[in-house]
Amino acid sequence: MQPEQTSADHGVFTIPNLITVIRLLCIPVFLWLLFALDDLGWAGLLLCVLGATDWIDGWVARRFDQGSEWGKILDPVADRIMLIAAAAALVIYGTVPLWVGALILFREIAVALATLTLAAAGAARIDVQWSGKAGAFGIMFALPGFIIVDLLGPGMARDVFVVLTGIATIGGLGFSYFSLFEYLPRARAALVDGRRARKVNS
Repeated sequence: MQPEQTSADHGVFTIPNLITVIRLLCIPVFLWLLFALDDLGWAGLLLCVLGATDWIDGWVARRFDQGSEWGKILDPVADRIMLIAAAAALVIYGTVPLWVGALILFREIAVALATLTLAAAGAARIDVQWSGKAGAFGIMFALPGFIIVDLLGPGMARDVFVVLTGIATIGGLGFSYFSLFEYLPRARAALVDGRRARKVNS
């Protein structure tokens, strides 16, 4: 994921932003593999790759000093779209339990609506917090885990993945909802900062 602070703003055309755009373009491919080809294995593999590249773009941004204001916006948007699309699709497909998908979708849609409302009200932008990153990271591991469990037959390997997927699910949802409660005081502060900035510029 993109770092919260960088030494310079390198604009739109950076390698991390390119990776993020490619991740977004791969979401329709994931849906095509899942529903058009009914190929849960390849769809799961692609989802694993998309989750891994979410870490890679942040590493590239830090390692090569290619952070940008665009990246700070684009990266969490890509995460949100990917989580919503993957969770909804896998619930429809029958791989992810309904209650897990519902909790993921409720949280992501709530944050998306809150972000749009704050932007319309002129609030300052809120950087992604560590708890939100940890939650997304856990869920991005959990969703492919459900796919692996669905593909494996009875045995020790399946039992191990059931446990690992459960840990990733509970941890991811826990951090995600913790970040949602953290978001409330930050949202109020962002509104105050936005109003203050408008007064200064007026």
